[in-house]
Amino acid sequence: MEPKQLVAWAREARERAYVPYSQFKVGSALLGTDGQVHLGCNVENAAYGPTNCAERTALFRAIADGAAPRSFQAIAVIGDTQQPIAPCGVCRQVLIELCAPDMPVYMANLNGDITVTTVAGLLPGAFTSNDLNGGIES
Repeated sequence: MEPKQLVAWAREARERAYVPYSQFKVGSALLGTDGQVHLGCNVENAAYGPTNCAERTALFRAIADGAAPRSFQAIAVIGDTQQPIAPCGVCRQVLIELCAPDMPVYMANLNGDITVTTVAGLLPGAFTSNDLNGGIES
């Protein structure tokens, strides 16, 4: 799938965001190796801590839908920003856990600008399951 198509899915997901406090909508689209696209949007909460970002929503939804960790081809994220939006630190850590290090990450804005990096490029020196006693079985 072309990056622009995945970004278009993310734009659609952005419209579903629940953002009564910040009014800042973010959408994400995660492409599985089976071709399925898992959408995510940010969902806010008055307590802020329970708020969930679009990227994590897409990843958690994919896992809940039966996708295996590290079985994804790419993820796109889009927001109404001057520069293409980047995942927050928490999302970067979740991406490291659930995606291959070389998986493409398409960061976009509503103006059509797209920046491409990889999961590993987002979080150099990341803490991973390999840092634990022998790693985690998957």
